[in-house]
Amino acid sequence: MEKVQCQCGHVNPPGTDLCESCGRSLTEKEQNNTLADMRYEGTARRSQTYNKSIVDKIWNFFSSVKIGVSIIVVLLVAASIGTILPQQAYVPANTEATIKAYYADVYGVPGQIYHALGFHDLYSSFWFIALVGMLAISLIVASLDRFVPLYRSLKNQRVLRHVSFMNKQRIYGKGPGNEDTMKKAEAKLKELKYNVSTDKNGLLAEKGRFSRWGPYVNHIGLIIFLFGVMLRMIPGFYVDETLWIREGETRAIPDAPGYFIESQNFELETYTGEDEEAVFGEAIERVGNVAKNYQTDVVLYQKPEDSLPGATDDMEVVDEYPIRVNQPLKFDGYAVYQMDFRLDELKSMTFALTDKETEESFGELTIDLINPDEFYELENGATVELLGYYPDFDGFDNGEPQTATPLPNNPGFLVEMTTPETPEGETSFILIQETIEPFGENQYKLSFQNVETRDVSGLTIRKDKTLPILGLGGLIFMIGVAQGMYFNHRRFWIQQQEDGTVILAGHTNKNWFGLKKDLDQVSEFASLPAYQDQQEETREQDDKKGAELT
Repeated sequence: MEKVQCQCGHVNPPGTDLCESCGRSLTEKEQNNTLADMRYEGTARRSQTYNKSIVDKIWNFFSSVKIGVSIIVVLLVAASIGTILPQQAYVPANTEATIKAYYADVYGVPGQIYHALGFHDLYSSFWFIALVGMLAISLIVASLDRFVPLYRSLKNQRVLRHVSFMNKQRIYGKGPGNEDTMKKAEAKLKELKYNVSTDKNGLLAEKGRFSRWGPYVNHIGLIIFLFGVMLRMIPGFYVDETLWIREGETRAIPDAPGYFIESQNFELETYTGEDEEAVFGEAIERVGNVAKNYQTDVVLYQKPEDSLPGATDDMEVVDEYPIRVNQPLKFDGYAVYQMDFRLDELKSMTFALTDKETEESFGELTIDLINPDEFYELENGATVELLGYYPDFDGFDNGEPQTATPLPNNPGFLVEMTTPETPEGETSFILIQETIEPFGENQYKLSFQNVETRDVSGLTIRKDKTLPILGLGGLIFMIGVAQGMYFNHRRFWIQQQEDGTVILAGHTNKNWFGLKKDLDQVSEFASLPAYQDQQEETREQDDKKGAELT
């Protein structure tokens, strides 16, 4: 596209709608419109001018408001889908089963699809972060595409404008004036805190120009905020992990290399409803127990940097601390919070192999419900082989035992018992209160003896270096909101012709009532000609024509 030369002689960039110098309409579209399009002062935007190279096409794609809104809609839809099933952070982490197996076991095929598409860890998935990055790029490109031409236009505003520019403004007036009309108008506008510029027989008054940059300040705040969100993908900037740990267990702290934590004891205190705690009486009667305090007594260890991988015998004690609600263990920028607990989780079950008739026992075996052994040797050559283990037995499907979750809530065991009298073995399926003998009645059985339980603590490990960046982005965004919402850019052009005729025009990006109120004060003081709101008149005319047609 070639540059456009106006009748006044000024050469404008390609795509300009209104002459930068005099304000004349340069396009057929602007010439036919009743009012001038002042959204970007009629200046040329790059996205509406160039469309040849691949860079132009990429720029035009990301500068589109429709594309930006579409990306936001996709992000909102994805975030909504991410709430259908629990996120990975809320999946019980005290099992040996993988996260993938958990979603498949608990939710079936929908869970597998959910996991495969990355919805289980939505906010850390590569495609979600890519969409956030595209949104940031869209904000940057769209802002530059509009900010640069608008800035140039407002910075180089001309006082004198062509009559065709004046009469295409929404507020327009023309009529006779006095000799001192211009001086009085200038004085009154300055009194109303307008910045006044004069040139020959013309006057330009404006105030609140800074409000035009409100949306761009919003964009800057959003870009900084999104930058902080994307930084969370970089290791070391953001950690938000859940750790379920049992009493007596030592586990590595997720995303805290070299640190281990041991749960020595879990303690739960409840209100009794007596004395000073009587205020909780109604709640205690309703729910039974009200937690007063629950805490995990932990020991924090750290491995030396020169220790061998996997070695845990050379760990050094860093701290011993009782983690309570809102009283986290803090170290090296991390914070470990007490978030949840589970009481009396099954740890192990002990059985005795006995003869049904004689009650003769071949000894006892203890099955660890977290890491069970496959083979157990008893007295007098008897053995028990664990053919199948179902931590949370949920019935049979086509004759196959099923487990609802990987947690030992309702354990079931498929075992083969071998004794000197039954060398070929006998098979039993054992539940807590039931024993199934699928191949007929057996001579021997596993008799339940006792169970061992322990409490489980739900801890959350957090570390966030992006909070200052997110806070700065949010602050800048709110400044932009206030800047664009509570202020407005008002302008008046007043010119007096040689024959004494005064022409005035006014424009604002919002709050036309306030603009008219200021103009009324200036008109009364400086005897300006009566003005009209051309948009309201056009609307009234359209309504009148519509009524006549009806």
